[in-house]
Amino acid sequence: MTTFEIDFEPIGKRVVANREMSLLTAAQEAGIAITAVCGGVGICQDCKIRCLSGQFSDIQNKERDTFSAQELAEGWRLACQTYPQSNGKIEIPPESMSTAQRLQIEGLIRDVAVAPEIKASDFTLSPPNLTDLRADWERFVEDSGLKLDEGQGIALPVLRQFSEKMRQQNWKGRVIFREGVGIIGFLPVESAYFGVAVDIGTTKMAAFLVNLESGHTEAKIGAMNPQIAYGEDVVSRIAYANQGDTQHKTLQIKLVETLNRMISDLVGQVGIKPDQVVDFVVVGNTAIHHLFARLPVRQLGQAPYVPAVRRALRFSAQEVGLVGAPGAWVYLPPNIAGYVGADHVAMLLAADLNHNQSTSLAMDIGTNTEITLSKEGHLMSCSCASGPAFEGAHIHAGMRAVPGAIERAQFYDGDWHISTVADQPPIGICGSGILDVVAELLDSGQIDSTGRFTDAALRLVDHPKGGVIILVPAALSGNGNDILVTRSDIREIQLAKAAIRAGVEALLRESGIEAEEISRFIIAGAFGTYLHLDSAIKIGMFPNLARERFSQIGNAAGAGAQQMLISSQSRVEAEAVLSKMDYLELTTNPEFSDSYIDAMGF
Repeated sequence: MTTFEIDFEPIGKRVVANREMSLLTAAQEAGIAITAVCGGVGICQDCKIRCLSGQFSDIQNKERDTFSAQELAEGWRLACQTYPQSNGKIEIPPESMSTAQRLQIEGLIRDVAVAPEIKASDFTLSPPNLTDLRADWERFVEDSGLKLDEGQGIALPVLRQFSEKMRQQNWKGRVIFREGVGIIGFLPVESAYFGVAVDIGTTKMAAFLVNLESGHTEAKIGAMNPQIAYGEDVVSRIAYANQGDTQHKTLQIKLVETLNRMISDLVGQVGIKPDQVVDFVVVGNTAIHHLFARLPVRQLGQAPYVPAVRRALRFSAQEVGLVGAPGAWVYLPPNIAGYVGADHVAMLLAADLNHNQSTSLAMDIGTNTEITLSKEGHLMSCSCASGPAFEGAHIHAGMRAVPGAIERAQFYDGDWHISTVADQPPIGICGSGILDVVAELLDSGQIDSTGRFTDAALRLVDHPKGGVIILVPAALSGNGNDILVTRSDIREIQLAKAAIRAGVEALLRESGIEAEEISRFIIAGAFGTYLHLDSAIKIGMFPNLARERFSQIGNAAGAGAQQMLISSQSRVEAEAVLSKMDYLELTTNPEFSDSYIDAMGF
């Protein structure tokens, strides 16, 4: 089959493709993360590229609906609809890239006693000789003084390294083990040993290298979730995985490949060897959890949306291909429901909601927003389909928080005043920016309570999509185009904020309390870190409580994962969450629809 070389710029990566591969597929297989909300079926119109040179397949009707005749003449195409017919060069504009965005990996970590499941013991063995012909492993078992359960067997990956390590280390070493599970690996005497905590978000990933003796986090790193190239949200990824075993396996492999690169970077930062990584805690929503472990996900996409498993899981890191000590294990905390996963459990640990007797509410805002209300030690959670607007999706000029994305906006002195990520010229609007814009439009009287533009709207222009304002004129933008805010953008924010507020009201109603009784209102996650609290309250997304009751705690899921690395008791507490938790299914809640409609207006 004839193949062609495609040069993807500004990345500078050359990819081999054939006539049967769309440019989106070619990019995905090369690890180039072009945004594809719909998974590559031509609906979302987010995978916009420009063909700079070369021959490509004929323009499709979906592309004629997306681009003007002028744009098509300039080479603009949808990557999922375009197939190479020769060597060529492609430009990926910033708004189509899902990489290089700001990654929120920090979170507030509770002080807990350092008492991990992993133990270490130094030993010295007498070497074999002609009068002592014991096998290497029996020599260790008999002379190390370590009490081992013979019924556990020997993990072959550990045994394969043992004999050579003992001879290299002059029959001295440090055995790393987990009581009740077995031996994880062998290191030189007094070697430090580490765990890696991972928070796999739908969009972003964060990994932390933790010293298991001191409990100190030595290094951290963020990355984009590579599965984005196969679907922006978990529903799209479930649909992709359901196409067949190859697709299901691809989502898991891409995830593990990225994790292994992150682990390599972490150990490189600290100057240690990969076999000093002896334990893993991985958290994510239920769909991500299942895809990571290669569990079936079909049932998550069909009513009644149940997980394959809720309980905590432990398995060998080698089973999923993670790099580390030969006997390292992975711990996955329990899931709560089909759309409330182990990452939410980790967040509850970090926020200490599982011990709190006061009335508190904690939420992690995303495409699905998970919310838990705590009252007198009892927990109740729900999941709201808040949509991808806060990630910049479905917004006309929307994008993720990459350099040049508008992240703050204020309206005063008769004009807009904005700030962007990395102080770059504006090229689009990310989630926190569009939230500010809508709040300021409302506060300045430029939209009414229904979200429609009023006569007071600045730079209101006619547009095929209806009412549109020019937020940033082309002369001031970073891409030479007007940055617009449309009536449909405002509608997307209305839908998202209504879902979140209706979820909060449903939990309050079921618990028989009023919003004023909430003493702690905790907001977690990347978007929750950067949102402007006053804007969220102004548009009605949150109840209007005293500001000191709110706290924005960053990546609490990552903080909770680190906590479970260094504290075996925290794992016990995570698993006990299920016995304290009731899950409220909003789709069957009779009053949710009315609350949702009521919350739509401003």
